[in-house]
Amino acid sequence: MTKKPTEVLEEEYRYKEYDAQITRRLLSYLRPYAGLVVIAAVIMTTTALINLSRPWIVSQIIDVGIAGGQRTYLFRMVIVYLGLNALNALAVTGRINTMSWVGSTVIRQMRNQIFEKFQTLSMDFFSEHELGRLMSRMTTDVNRVEELVTWSVVFLINDLINLVGTIAIMFTMNARLSLVSFAVLPIMIVSTEIWRRRAREVYRWAQRAIARVNADLQENINGVRVVQSFSREETNYRRFAGELNQEHFEANVQSARLSATFFPSIDLLSMVAVGLVIWYGGTQVLRAELSAGTLIAFTMYISNFFFPIRDLASRYNQLQSAMASGERIFDLLDTEPSMVDGPDAIDLPPVQGRVQFDHVVFSYDAETVVLKDISLEAEPGQMVAFVGATGAGKSSMIKVLSRFYDIDDGAIRVDGHDVRDVAMSSLHRQIGTVFQETFLFNGTVMDNIRYGRLDATDEEAIEAARAVGAHEFIEELNAGYQTEIQEGGALLSVGQRQLLSFARALLADPRILILDEATSSVDTQTERMIQDAMERLLEGRTSFIIAHRLSTITKADQILVMDHGEIIERGTHEALLAKQGAYYRLYSLSYQAIDEPEGL
Repeated sequence: MTKKPTEVLEEEYRYKEYDAQITRRLLSYLRPYAGLVVIAAVIMTTTALINLSRPWIVSQIIDVGIAGGQRTYLFRMVIVYLGLNALNALAVTGRINTMSWVGSTVIRQMRNQIFEKFQTLSMDFFSEHELGRLMSRMTTDVNRVEELVTWSVVFLINDLINLVGTIAIMFTMNARLSLVSFAVLPIMIVSTEIWRRRAREVYRWAQRAIARVNADLQENINGVRVVQSFSREETNYRRFAGELNQEHFEANVQSARLSATFFPSIDLLSMVAVGLVIWYGGTQVLRAELSAGTLIAFTMYISNFFFPIRDLASRYNQLQSAMASGERIFDLLDTEPSMVDGPDAIDLPPVQGRVQFDHVVFSYDAETVVLKDISLEAEPGQMVAFVGATGAGKSSMIKVLSRFYDIDDGAIRVDGHDVRDVAMSSLHRQIGTVFQETFLFNGTVMDNIRYGRLDATDEEAIEAARAVGAHEFIEELNAGYQTEIQEGGALLSVGQRQLLSFARALLADPRILILDEATSSVDTQTERMIQDAMERLLEGRTSFIIAHRLSTITKADQILVMDHGEIIERGTHEALLAKQGAYYRLYSLSYQAIDEPEGL
């Protein structure tokens, strides 16, 4: 069953008991490597059997070889003992190599699936979910699943074989001594159950605390400029160190205390069992009712019995955590994008650039309508500008044109094709966009310019940069077009980043160009440079522009003034000024000297 974005569970550190459905789905990743898993299981079984044979071999060495005075037998059994341990070492090496490869392959596949899913999900999904939590699907959750898939399965086999085999051998050797050994078992069961419940609570606490630490750290790193500009460093540090990190510290300490109490307790119970066996078995040895070798073997088997219990208890929280991580990963993988191509969608053929909005109605949710009965028509090569206050619906116009969201009513057509009837990839290939928040990828300047058209030559990319006036500053960089851009281009100015994104959009040679407030935060010289480039490069392209600086749209063929999702005025710059309506007021606010004598 697929899920909608809003149904994806967002509790970051949710825990649950064993879930058969999730387990089957996780183990299905091992199916292509069933042969290797079987080999690892056989190896694990071999090591478990070797481990079970050690105490018996020691008992034979003592009873037959030493006490019986059979030197040849003693020598042979020592050789067997050493040989089995050498075989065990080789088996462990093979098991680690095999399961490490299988685990890494499975996790690679899972990460590929998550990345592919991220690429296909719609914009509303990313608007509704925090980046940090989405990143944890690819990192923390996948790592937890890897531990389960890679190690828990084979170690479970090892622990169960050791546990069952030890009990069977002990009762076969001496039933009464076995019952004495297990006298501490009720205490151990009660202790384990108490620890399990308390450990689950503390482990959840610790994970919630680290989630808060990570979220606060990410927030402060992303907003470091704001933090420093308002001198919040000391305040933020006190909150982080005194509250968030302190809580995580206390949770970790409590978790460590629980482990420091429980595991030594298991070890103590093991030693008590050994003591009881030595006391009871020793009396039998003195009465010649039990051999010394058997008594020593029993003390070794007690360790074999308690170690799997200790190991299984330590893996309990790991199992819970992996179950929750697996569920979160599958929740994500089962999420269907809200925007999908229709069953009869066709590739949009090369367009001239005619765009029509026909009585468009749109809302992000069922409660608030953000576009109300919008109609407009842009002819090929025309420049259409949207102006208005924040929240007027300008950006929403661009989003529905690019079909990042579907409209509720009406139609949007490109060259007569309803955008809902064409493949989204073919639509996006013919629309170039320069977003308000310029994003540059890690890589060279050339890589970023060529991002939307990988087959472009260096000469074509350089020509696009020249066209938008970016060539000069690129040539001044250390390595020119081969200069590495890191962390979103933090070392470049806002204007330089916008010019690069402009070149990137233009190199893709779209018939329709969107500028989402692309020049709202550049200096006057850069703005003029962009405007000059626009006049040369927008010829023959339909363009849609959102700009706070009204000087960028004075030559627009249509200016649409929006207010609360409606078009309240439309016309050219001169015509709208002449009307002295809403546009005139916006223009007056931008240029307070309008209609005033020069020099005042």
